[in-house]
Amino acid sequence: MNFSLYIAKRYLVSKKSNNLINVISLISVIGQVVGTAALIIVLSVFNGFEDVIKNLYNTFNPDFVITAEKGKSFHYSNFPTGEMTSIEGVSGIARIVEEDALFKYRDNQYIGKIKGVSDNYQDLSQIDLTIQEGSFSLQEGVSDFAVIGAGVAWYLDINIRDVRRLLSVYLPKRGNASSFSFNSAFNNKVIHPTGTFSVQQEFDEKYVFVPLRFARQLLEYEDEVTSVEVFLEEGTNADRVQSKMQTILGDTFQIKNRYQQNKTLYKLLRSEKLAIFLILVFILILASFNIVGSLSILIVEKLKDIAILKSMGAGKSLIKKIFTTEGILISLTGSLLGLIVGFVLLQLQLQFGLIKLGAGEGSFIIDAYPVKILPLDFMYVFITVIIIGYIATWYPVRFLTAKYADISLK
Repeated sequence: MNFSLYIAKRYLVSKKSNNLINVISLISVIGQVVGTAALIIVLSVFNGFEDVIKNLYNTFNPDFVITAEKGKSFHYSNFPTGEMTSIEGVSGIARIVEEDALFKYRDNQYIGKIKGVSDNYQDLSQIDLTIQEGSFSLQEGVSDFAVIGAGVAWYLDINIRDVRRLLSVYLPKRGNASSFSFNSAFNNKVIHPTGTFSVQQEFDEKYVFVPLRFARQLLEYEDEVTSVEVFLEEGTNADRVQSKMQTILGDTFQIKNRYQQNKTLYKLLRSEKLAIFLILVFILILASFNIVGSLSILIVEKLKDIAILKSMGAGKSLIKKIFTTEGILISLTGSLLGLIVGFVLLQLQLQFGLIKLGAGEGSFIIDAYPVKILPLDFMYVFITVIIIGYIATWYPVRFLTAKYADISLK
């Protein structure tokens, strides 16, 4: 066995009656365990929340949104539908017309956005999972229906069971209005609400789903659409599909994947995770001062041992190596035990949901704190703890061994 490792292990687990050093070393190890476990637990819980948020957005957002590079809308007849649907992994495409609108229900008014969708939208998307009340039914024969965001429904005080009350939708007429009067400046149609959906506040307070034909009539469109939404089969390589679509469409159209559709959200999530990681690392650095204190006391306590080793021919580098190894052993032991403790606690939370989000059942989208364990996080945490432990070890070993370099037996 390596001599410096052997001596360091003896110092770490010695069973002498005067065990002050052992107690301090134990406290250092416990500090590393708690700090490491806290770091990996918080990161994993944050991963869980990140997944929940992304899934909420992905329920509403398609895999890709294709819009015209120039202009607000484009003629769907000019869109290469056949080539797009023939791409491997594409399950289907939906035609979309979106526009800001004024909604009126009884005496209540609200400004939001209509989203006219083609007949196949319900089959391609996961919108059914978000229905809060009623059903996602947009048309039946010649009749048109609307599905309202929960926030819009709340502001307008909509009762979908009241078939006598219809939702009025107002959109500005294309071109110059003949006058500044309200009736001549806006196109108006009424529609019956058949359901409400709830995804996320940003969507719930903005969108009203209507049939594509209803939106086109209001906007005086013929075959125009404002965007085309592309949906992929599960497990499809999105980057490969996006590259093929861009080749087919050229520079005429702009393609946005899910990250590009919510770039601000993804950047915010990454920034928050980095901020949390840095805060916990700072706490871990404070906990590592125990290692500084432990090694400082150990070196002073073992001055006689240092003198004996020097008299036996040990050089300054060997003395430094012994105490450096001691510090690394503390960090290594603490980090490994911390990762094990963290992993066990995360598995318990994952399996049994021990820590709940609220007392009332159904108050939140999820009942317990979500957890997502990423092996890469464990690697990052381990490396971080070892680096902090080494730095905490380096200073006292370098300073104190230099100070007592000339110690000798008397």
